[in-house]
Amino acid sequence: MIAIVDYGLGNIGAFVNVYNKANIKVVVAKNADELKGASKLILPGVGHFDHAMELLQRSGMRDTLDRLVLDDKVPVIGICVGMQILARTSEEGTLPGLGWIDADVKAFKSWEAARNMPLPHMGWNDMRPSSESPLFTGLERDARFYFLHSYYVNCDRQDDVLASCDYGAEFSCAVRHANVYGVQFHPEKSHSFGNRLLKNFAEL
Repeated sequence: MIAIVDYGLGNIGAFVNVYNKANIKVVVAKNADELKGASKLILPGVGHFDHAMELLQRSGMRDTLDRLVLDDKVPVIGICVGMQILARTSEEGTLPGLGWIDADVKAFKSWEAARNMPLPHMGWNDMRPSSESPLFTGLERDARFYFLHSYYVNCDRQDDVLASCDYGAEFSCAVRHANVYGVQFHPEKSHSFGNRLLKNFAEL
């Protein structure tokens, strides 16, 4: 069973629609009890890093999520700001992130190579897998996804970068460490490419 973590951010209905059309069971979890029995977790998010962390903490699900992800090794995928809060810190705010992956979130505007690019990075862009992953089955060539962000995740280890994208310079647009996955783009807004990725995650 896939649980979509509803802590007040993200286009929850779009994920539910994708999985319903694929006949894949999904539940929307708004509290810790509703996370019980989850075999996979989706952590969506839009907006500001600190606001996302505040809402997640306020939801009462933080401790249960830590246990499921860190102790029980339940696969989780963070999406957009949901990916960014997987990291330790962000230049967008002052609160600590979840720290599930050894990474920090950086601003494009503080990166010399991308400083002159329009912000936010918005619209369709190519994804280039850095390594083979079942998350990208059927997406190895010509896959394009929808982006809307001004910050990117900078991993400590290059081995944790699953895919990259170019916006003035190359940045990580998908990450993975053990059972923790993250994508900067919006699969729920990326038509057939996004549908395939979400189905791949369900089948991990």
